Amino acid sequence: MKKIWKIIRFTLTFIVILVVGLCAIYWQNDIPLDVLYRKYANIESKFIQIDGMSVHYREEGNQTDTIPVILIHGTGASLHTWEGWVAKLKAEHRVIRMDLPAYGLTGPNPTGDYSQEFYVEFMNHFLEKLGVKQCILGGNSLGGAITWAYALKHPEKVKKMILVDAGGYPMKSKSVPIAFQIARIPVLKNLFKYVTPRSIIEKSVKNVYAQKEKITPELIDRYFELSLREGNRGAFINRISKGFDDDNYLNIKTLTMPTLIIWGEQDMLIPLDVAEKFHKDLPNDTLVVFKNLGHTPMEEDALSTIIVVKEFLKK
Repeated sequence: MKKIWKIIRFTLTFIVILVVGLCAIYWQNDIPLDVLYRKYANIESKFIQIDGMSVHYREEGNQTDTIPVILIHGTGASLHTWEGWVAKLKAEHRVIRMDLPAYGLTGPNPTGDYSQEFYVEFMNHFLEKLGVKQCILGGNSLGGAITWAYALKHPEKVKKMILVDAGGYPMKSKSVPIAFQIARIPVLKNLFKYVTPRSIIEKSVKNVYAQKEKITPELIDRYFELSLREGNRGAFINRISKGFDDDNYLNIKTLTMPTLIIWGEQDMLIPLDVAEKFHKDLPNDTLVVFKNLGHTPMEEDALSTIIVVKEFLKK
């Protein structure tokens, strides 16, 4: 018995030393907002008060366009993920993108609510404040799930949809970014609010890219540094650990607006079979699969993916 207790004490001591060591090495304070603003806001950046949040957004392009393209990013990302698409769309279209609550410069929702219903309501308040009565709504991953859910609640406001590796259906991931995994583990997820190695963010980004050579240090810096905005780590954990558990996806088949579905064949987080489910259920859709791209094809290869988008918008 004494030997067993000795082993237990040794193990607990080792764990404590390990945790203290990790904290000492990888502890990350929040980055002050003014520092992040200087680096990640630009002349196009605007801020609007919605539901107690100062929401970071950009509105660019052809201001005579009465039906703008609205782009919604995914979990852990920011409006910067659409940079390549916006550069090719703004000559002809009015393009609006935002940092969702919990991410980017916008930061956490004061109420702590990150349900699908909250995001749909947030998008409605956002579009109403900007005076958008009808739009072409597109989103990646979480943003895709918000897109179709918004279209279900406000079909008269969505002329067309663009779903990019969108969430929504029950599925089994082939591989999950390590940051997502940590956000679901008790104790570790609480440590993650303060102990955030850049390497974890780097591995998470590499997990969703098919072509690893396209990942630059600047790209990793952006994901990493914006995750250190005050409140974002806690919000990320809150969002991931709860997820969307309702059966709203059963109503997707009732959507009739023209829809473009774009998917990276190498997406390990939301596999290609989910794209096939959207394709089967949506009555008025076009599915385009890119063989050598992953979960964020619009970021990984903006030039290739934007071609089909521009064709879709012209129809």
